[in-house]
Order: sequence, then C-alpha cells, then structure tokens
Amino acid sequence: MNVTPYIAELIGTTFLLLLGQGVVANVSLNKTKAENDPPWLLISFAWGFAVFVAVFITSNISGAHLNPAVSIGLALAGKFSWSLVPKYILAQLLGAMLGSWICYIAYIDHYRLSNNEDSIRGTFCTGPAIRNFKNNLFAEVIGTFVLVFCVLCIASPNIEIEGLNVKSFGLGSLDALPVGIVITVIGMGLGGNTGFAINPARDFGPRLIYSLVRRKNKKPDWSYSWIPIIGPCLGALIAGMLYLLVN
Repeated sequence: MNVTPYIAELIGTTFLLLLGQGVVANVSLNKTKAENDPPWLLISFAWGFAVFVAVFITSNISGAHLNPAVSIGLALAGKFSWSLVPKYILAQLLGAMLGSWICYIAYIDHYRLSNNEDSIRGTFCTGPAIRNFKNNLFAEVIGTFVLVFCVLCIASPNIEIEGLNVKSFGLGSLDALPVGIVITVIGMGLGGNTGFAINPARDFGPRLIYSLVRRKNKKPDWSYSWIPIIGPCLGALIAGMLYLLVN
C-alpha cells in the first residue's frame, strides 16, 4: 500500500494521542488498574514513549512531524516547504481527534463511572495548574521552543514528497529515542504549569472530541483553549528564528 506523508502524519498522531491520552485516563478515571499510581512521573514517561512509538512508525514516510509547531518550525528554518504545512496540520489534527476518540471508546466504562469533570476533561486536553494566561502562555512558548529547537538540531533531509520535487527534513527512526527523551524531560521540568501541550493538534483535537461526547456536565473550557494553540506556534517561530541565526 502506498501511504502518503499526510496519511502517515494522521496515523502517527493517532498513535500519539491514543497512547498519551490513554495514560492520563489510566491514572485519572475511576476503577482503572493504575488509578492509585503516581501520576506525573508516569504521565511524563508515557508521553515520551508515545512520541517514540509515533515517530518510529512514521519517520521514513512523513518525517514524523506529528505536531503543527514542528512543521511550522521546520518550514521557518528552511527545512520544509511552506506549501506542505497546511495539509500536514490538517492530517495531524484529524489524527489527534481519531486517537482521542479511540482512547475514549477504550475507557468508556471508566468514563461512565467517573464524575469529576475537571479530571475527565484533563484526560482529553490540557489546563493550567494556576490560571494566569500570561504565565500559562509563556510556559507553552518555552516548552515548545525547547522541543522545536531540539528537533531542528536533530532533523535531517530524509523524505522526498513525490510529484512536488521537494526534499524535506524530518525525523528518522533513529531519532525517535532522543525526541522521546526530550518530551519526557519537558514534561518533568516544564510541564507543571499547563500540562505541557506543546502541540496545538494534541490539545485542540481532543478538546473538540470532549465537547462532542455525551456527558451532562461537560466543561471544555474554550476560554483557555487558545493558549495551547498560540503558545506552541510562538515557541516554534522563536525556535526557527534562533536556529537560522546560529546556523
């Protein structure tokens, strides 16, 4: 089967959200096997491993961006074509929604037994520990800056988009482990403020799924939702500009 880079991005982001949201659901919902496990260390490691899996299975097809901020940062640094960015972002958003929905179905009995709506929303999307939009935005900017700058230093010209004659930079299969480690350390070191979305698709897609599922007292918190979109985009732009400056 000829898998296009866009389908690969969709599949990779699906895996990312299925596994990443899955660990949060596992430690947050009632009556799960991991309900009483120490959550933050487990969550940080699990998101890192989720990125490792997603990068490994898609790297040789799409370059494993899996994140609009990564696509934007690569494009700004001249490592990826701007013409491909919108389709990549759409694929990433759809993949995030699909992975979130599959995770919801996998844990649906536990969702039905859980009544803390803040915790339930937290399995889908991020939220601030202290609601201060200025500081929350900065936390997302700096976390995404670290991620995208590291990706720019790792990425190599490993994919070619057929028919467009575009040689693009992306992550290879050997890059899956270091990128997974970067995600883990961001979670441990910088994630306590906002839950480290550092990926607009990862937050907006599942937040949209949460707003659509049948629950009586849903709290999607759309007033906060712009933070994990704008923050990562700004962080990616700063990382791309700094990379151009020092290279």
